[in-house]
Amino acid sequence: MTAPLTPHEQPPHFPPYPGGGDVSGTPADNGSPVRGELLRGVLVALLVAICGLILGLFWLWLSPRIPMVSDGQAVYLKDTEGEEAIGGDGTFVLIAVVLGVLTAAAVFLRRRTGGIGVVLGLAVGGVLASLVGWRLGVALGPTTDIVAHAKAVGPKVVFDGPLELRAKSALVAWSAAAMLTHLCLTSAFGPRDPEPETPKWAPPVRPAEHPGEGPDSGSGKGHDTDE
Repeated sequence: MTAPLTPHEQPPHFPPYPGGGDVSGTPADNGSPVRGELLRGVLVALLVAICGLILGLFWLWLSPRIPMVSDGQAVYLKDTEGEEAIGGDGTFVLIAVVLGVLTAAAVFLRRRTGGIGVVLGLAVGGVLASLVGWRLGVALGPTTDIVAHAKAVGPKVVFDGPLELRAKSALVAWSAAAMLTHLCLTSAFGPRDPEPETPKWAPPVRPAEHPGEGPDSGSGKGHDTDE
């Protein structure tokens, strides 16, 4: 059985730093910075995703229509060499890029310090907004049941085909534009870390020599010469 330690023998106790962690520099694992970044990212993603409604409405308004016609047995494109289908994809991409730039600028003005949560929120929110805009435009546009529509209007009558997004890679245009814009704004106008001060150079200080300890003072002591 060992004797209890006296107050002088107990190991010293160091209080934690104000910022969390102990004297060794290990931060406290409370997860608050990570939780804050996660909340900011989720908030940015939700706000950007809501803006997908604007994308869908503008795509429905500006996208060129695809004229189609039926002969009573099948449905054909009225102009087989037309570029309306490609124009629909291009219109979607252009609107998404513009909205991506605007949302990234708005997020940067709201939070200039940036952060990984904000960047991820812009990326995820851009994809969600593109999905919302795509599905909204298709839902509000001409019906996707082409056969029933052709029977309803009758043969030899031109009608508008449904909105289609053939190039699914257009769904990442918003995210790419937003992240690139945010990177440029952060690099140009973001806060800068203070530069460390460069210490001034000083010549090395040589230790002072005590009297009698020079290189020649003690070397000849006690030496006699015999003639």
